[in-house]
Amino acid sequence: MFLCVSPNPAIDKRLAIPAFTPGEIHRARSTRSFAGGKATHVAMVLRTLGEAPHWIGPVGGATGEELVRGLRAMGIKPHTVLVKGSTRTNLELVDDSGKVTEILEPGPKLSTEETESFERACGELFETFGKSATVLFSGSLPASAPVDLYKRLVANAQRAGCKTYLDTGGIPLLRALEAKPDFVKPNAKEVSAALGILVDSLPGTYNAVKKLRSAGACTAAVSIGLQGLVYQGAQNEGILVASTVEVDAKSTVGCGDSAFAGFAKGIADGLSAQETLKLAVACAAANCIAESPGAARLQDIQRFRNQVKVQMVEGEAKVR
Repeated sequence: MFLCVSPNPAIDKRLAIPAFTPGEIHRARSTRSFAGGKATHVAMVLRTLGEAPHWIGPVGGATGEELVRGLRAMGIKPHTVLVKGSTRTNLELVDDSGKVTEILEPGPKLSTEETESFERACGELFETFGKSATVLFSGSLPASAPVDLYKRLVANAQRAGCKTYLDTGGIPLLRALEAKPDFVKPNAKEVSAALGILVDSLPGTYNAVKKLRSAGACTAAVSIGLQGLVYQGAQNEGILVASTVEVDAKSTVGCGDSAFAGFAKGIADGLSAQETLKLAVACAAANCIAESPGAARLQDIQRFRNQVKVQMVEGEAKVR
């Protein structure tokens, strides 16, 4: 089973506008709200892939209630920790040219007691699910959270026998690597902020994957936008790179989360590294043309999966 952990959940609000000009008044043509945040997008794609994921996060206020209702409506089992602050709202401004501008709220500041309650609730689920669980940690941390929160959560999950997957960046990623998570998937900017290296090309991404593994990750992938997705599975396997699928994208918000879900599903199903990478890229491509973040359709994932090209850049095997 899959447990998606969201320390800083959100409502996603998408506004359609004719054009975005800084400093000007904008009138939205339409607005839609969705249960959101990175962990929610991951859970949504896992649901589309046939799984019954669980979700846990701190929620508060009317937006927190809206988030929980949205999760339940999608068939995702929520486990909540109530907090005083209101769950944040992330704005996505989509103009007629297809350009997307994101405005991300910081989220409520959790008290020490609220953070400890969240950790305890996560720990109880880790113990309940044990070796049967893949725990996926996604997104930013609340502004008041300790930077080693992910490290502590990963370590607690591992003690319970769970597999641990992480998608975050910066110092929280760097600290979490000390706990040796089973899999990490930052994007180029996130790994650059964590390791202090420049990742702006495919060769730089290969190096980033190696450094993530030497820093503690058992396996790792790094996305570098339109240039592709790089992945290395077991230690004795080569580094793989998959090109992106060309689509007429509505928005790229949630694409990394969708790929993260694809990796989790592929690895859990025992697919080869090549087929797992194809599934991850297909999930990301399907998200690009979806009506909202995380709402990738299964038929699109299956169609794009057959179009993904994978190449071995290090190792003996040649890839189809």
